[in-house]
Amino acid sequence: MRYLSAPQVARLVTADPAARPYYRALADSVRGLIMDGQIPVRVRMPAERHLAETLKVSRTTVTSAYDLLRADGYLESRQGSGSWTALPDPATTRDNPWLGTGGDGLLQLHTAAPPAPTALAGAMAGAVEDLPRYGMGNGYDPMGLPVLRERIAARYTARGVATRPEQIVVTTGSQHAIQLVVGLLVGPGDAVLVESPTYPHAVDAARRRGARIVPVGISHEGWPQDLLCGAMRQSGARLAYLMPDFHNPTGALMEDPVRAAVAGAARRSDTLLLVDETWAELALDEVPRTAPMAAFDTDSRVISIGSASKLWWGGLRIGWIRTTAALARRLAMFRSTVDIASPVLEQLVVARLFGLLEETRAERRRTLRASRDALVSGLREHLPEWTYELPRGGGTLWVRLNGGGSTALAEAAAHHGLRLAPGPWFGLEGTLEGHLRLPFTQPPAFLTDAVPRLRAARDHGPIGPPRSPDPLVTMV
Repeated sequence: MRYLSAPQVARLVTADPAARPYYRALADSVRGLIMDGQIPVRVRMPAERHLAETLKVSRTTVTSAYDLLRADGYLESRQGSGSWTALPDPATTRDNPWLGTGGDGLLQLHTAAPPAPTALAGAMAGAVEDLPRYGMGNGYDPMGLPVLRERIAARYTARGVATRPEQIVVTTGSQHAIQLVVGLLVGPGDAVLVESPTYPHAVDAARRRGARIVPVGISHEGWPQDLLCGAMRQSGARLAYLMPDFHNPTGALMEDPVRAAVAGAARRSDTLLLVDETWAELALDEVPRTAPMAAFDTDSRVISIGSASKLWWGGLRIGWIRTTAALARRLAMFRSTVDIASPVLEQLVVARLFGLLEETRAERRRTLRASRDALVSGLREHLPEWTYELPRGGGTLWVRLNGGGSTALAEAAAHHGLRLAPGPWFGLEGTLEGHLRLPFTQPPAFLTDAVPRLRAARDHGPIGPPRSPDPLVTMV
């Protein structure tokens, strides 16, 4: 088959004509037909005008559906030649949480991004006053502004890891930090060990380098020390990406004896440890005092990364890398392949916020506890069959469903005004369908509204048009 006519496609499409927005339902139906093999790959689709006439909808509706299919990789088009069905690159089939969601009208329960703290406005105003002093130079400092590097180094020292400013590279967020480290130190065919579940963009960075991914399963109970250390040895891992402090998404906290054992195993297997400390400052309850992974490092193989996004605000886009002074300079030189330097104004804002660290930590603990309590209360009332371990820090619940898959649940939830992050986003090769990540970084009122929608999606599936979210909740 080389071509499908408009009547042929119309007979196959199962989209509910009452669905709103219909273009999304139409795109979902065509995508499902391609994935099921009912519409073969590399088949020419009917012109938008012809399909619109057959379905008795506006041409704009079909054009929007085709645009969505093209964006997701299920259609390829060439001007003047039409559109053909396709399958996307497997590395891009997971939804990108930050693309195409701003105007979809859904409550955003898929990202663990807290709102700005009270101190941010004052820090921004102060940074604007500081900025003219930096206007004499060219504004490019690949290592980062000295004032910010000094404050990051001082914080590491206060946490028990003596650090000099020359060991710090300021980056444009923690994702940028991961890209720099993996881009410089990992080559095609190298083994990269990751936790499963894990932060998905770390896996993306390794795959782009042609690395061989070695997953090690963990749970809310923690890290299986023997499996983790054994996997490093057996795989000959060049790099291991770990998040020992309130792990995203499980919320687990690695105990000091395990940290020491992992550092020792990395030394014996000649594995570099890329340790993500993005959530490290956000203990919500009394927890055993743990030392940074770098405190157990005896031969400079622990590379630590941090970020302003969770403690302060994601819009600042400031992160950092702590490593040896020599590797810090190599990373700063390598970053010219990605960018030159991080924005000066944002660096000045974060430098000021470090002076308000304890104040903002206290505010975050207070607000995240309230939101965690609201989410847990809603789940106990509406979805008591789902199980999870209450995290003592961080910003997410890792929920085990009592049947069904989280991908189908996420699709159904969109029809009830809710956008979710299904388990496979955090796994490899379609694993973790029985799990769902639920962040509690939004205010309690938001979560109180979201959980009944989640139950409706679980109980009833994608029926009827999506409900319009409460404007008050949407603006929070």
